[in-house]
Formats: sequence, structure tokens, C-alpha cells
Amino acid sequence: MTVNDIDHRVLGNKLDLFHQQEEGPGMVFWHPRGWELYRVLEDYIRARMRRAGFREIRTPQLLARSLWEKSGHWEKFGAAMYSVSDAEQGLLEQGGAEPRDAEQGRALCLKPMSCPCHVQVFNQRVRSYRELPVRYSEFGACHRDEPSGSLEGLKRTRAFVQDDAHVFCTEAHIEAEVGRFCSLLRAVYADLDFPGFKVALATRPAMRAGNDQTWDRAEEALANAARAAGLEFDVLEGEGAFYGPKLEFHLTDNRERSWQCGTIQLDFVLPERLDAEFVNERNERERPVMIHHVVLGSMERFIAMLLEHHEGWLPVWLAPEQVVVATISDANAVYAQEVMQALEEAGIRALLDSGPERLEKKIVDAREKQVPILVAVGSRDERDRTISIRLRDGQQSTLALAEGVEHLRLAALPPTSQLKP
Repeated sequence: MTVNDIDHRVLGNKLDLFHQQEEGPGMVFWHPRGWELYRVLEDYIRARMRRAGFREIRTPQLLARSLWEKSGHWEKFGAAMYSVSDAEQGLLEQGGAEPRDAEQGRALCLKPMSCPCHVQVFNQRVRSYRELPVRYSEFGACHRDEPSGSLEGLKRTRAFVQDDAHVFCTEAHIEAEVGRFCSLLRAVYADLDFPGFKVALATRPAMRAGNDQTWDRAEEALANAARAAGLEFDVLEGEGAFYGPKLEFHLTDNRERSWQCGTIQLDFVLPERLDAEFVNERNERERPVMIHHVVLGSMERFIAMLLEHHEGWLPVWLAPEQVVVATISDANAVYAQEVMQALEEAGIRALLDSGPERLEKKIVDAREKQVPILVAVGSRDERDRTISIRLRDGQQSTLALAEGVEHLRLAALPPTSQLKP
């Protein structure tokens, strides 16, 4: 395949996954097959995060600009944030004479990230040191006004979802939490068939919050935790987040291209700015450490990576449709429906092709959709109550219906099916 053939935008169109158009610049219209892929990936990460001890939350899209000013995000990212006022939202009484409430004119912003929102959840009650670490995760829908020239399909969008997570803990927890995250990353990237990753420690940028003493402490703690987790890393001077240093995880795809995906950031700044605290063992108020991390980063961008890395041939557990059931003749349509029902009851995503075309054409059509498994159903199968299974690599087998469905069910299971709750 050529480089153009594996461009995720070409694949997205060919496989009927998504599209973009002028009326929504930098936005994504997900089609049924693409949204199926998206949800399978989301559910997989959700299961991994739950197993790693995270509780999922949901936070608002639109928040007062004052929160972003307090956190420092407005100063750093304000030019890329979508900002509106109550008046612009139509919160004036009809006729525009009087405001509906005293908040008329307050500036509001669509969130570009979820970090300050997670602090608000943590702050809703007084926390004891016995509760820490507190771990939150969210599929956070974010908006950033990226320059039009930088937009590139799913790889860079103005509306995207991050698999955001934050840990509130003490300094004594840092090493274990970084180790937990590294184990999570290794498992996820292996499940998605990426061979490995390189790591970089990004240090204090020129524009930053917090004093040098705070940054010295944070950089040393993160470097020590990375070494304890068995990581070797390069140093990227000045590339950290404005509130703290970060570890960047760079995946290599099957064309030797490098993609920066997962990050873990150590933050002593936002808990101070947003007044997060817990009661320590001496019954004193203390600031928690805040650890930010994402495994995939932008869901949209990671799906683009997956499509290009696998050249559209996604692993069976990720494929929008895992099986095509193809009839050999019209006479087999009733039995094909029975096979479809058995597959669907087993949790397998299946598509029925019972059209008048010859089987050879149906095989070609399934390959065009890049469905990994085809089940052919003919008169002999109906008589013997079997199914004929054809894999992408050409391997074929004929099994009794119940045995074949169980075989396909096991082949279609996500890696998380083996995780204990």
C-alpha cells in the first residue's frame, strides 16, 4: 500500500467511518461504523482505568472564565479558548431590556482541558489523608481554536475527547502512582499491537507557574519515579506543562513514525491555585500533589494512528464489524438469519450479506470493508448445521454452529475480558 492509501482520511472515507465538512471546521461527523470503533476503544480504556483504581466522573463543558484565570489556563491558552458571554448566549429577557439574573455579562469558556474541573470535584468536601490517593478519570470533551492551517483530519481537531485522569495524593505516593501508570501504558499499547515506546522527561518551560524551588522538587520527584518504574528517558528542556514537568511516551508505528501519546505530569501548582487540601495525620490542612495523565491523549488522534498503523485492518476485537455472514444462495437466507442471531447473542458484531451476488463478490466486498472474518453459509452448512469460517489470511475451517460461534466469540473478545473486576 502507498502512503496515501493508509492516510486515515482516505481510510475513513473508504471504510465509511467519519467525515468533516466546511460547516464544522476541525469537527468530526462520526458515521455508524466509525462510532462503533470509537465506543469499543472507549469501553476498553474505561475497563482498563477501572481496573487501575480510577472512578469515572463527568464535568461541564462551559465554565466561568474566572475559573480558568484562577488556574492559569487563561493566561497560557486564552487565545485558543472559545469564550462567550451570557448575553451572547441569549440569556437576556426577550427584547433585551433586562437580564434574567444578576450574572448577565459574565464571561464563560468552553473547556480546553479537564484539570480544573477535577479539582472542583475533589474540593467538594474535606478529605482525610486516609482517602488518598483519590483517582478520577473522564472522557473529557474539549474545544480549542486551533489555526485553520494546522487542522489535519482526526490528528488535529478543534473538538476532541481526551481520556483524562487525575490523581490527588501525597508526595509519598508519587513513585507508586507513576509506576501504576507505566504498567497501565505498557498493557494498553501491547493490546493495541504497538511494539514499544520511548520516553522523554519534559522540564520547566520559560512561561510557567510556581517558583524554581517548586520546580526543582517536582522535576526530581518525577525523574526518580520514572527510574523506579524502570524507564530510561531523554530530557526535553523547556517542554513541560506550565504547571509541572511531564513524562512523554512516544509510540513507534509500523512505518517507524513516532507519535507522542501518553503523558504523566506532576503538579504542585494547581492544588495551590485552586485551594485543594486534605487533613493530614497531624490534623492539619495540607495541599495534595496532583498527577495528570492520559493514556491515548485525544481519542480522535489515536484512532487516526490506529487506522494508519494497522492500514485499516484493525484487530478483531476493535473492528466495527467483526464478522460478515454471507449466503451462498437465496435458499440459505433463513439459516443465515439463525447464524446472525447466534452471533449477536454471543456479543459478536456481525453484518449479514444476503444479496444476490456470488460468494466470490461477497468475499471481495467484505475485504473492501476490511472485516476480518467471513462466515459462508450454504446448503451443506444448513443441512449439517455448520458454518464455514474464512479468515483474512485465507485460513478456512468448518465447525458445528454452536462450536463455531463459541470459537468466534473467543476470537472477538477484547483483551480486558480477562481482567478481574
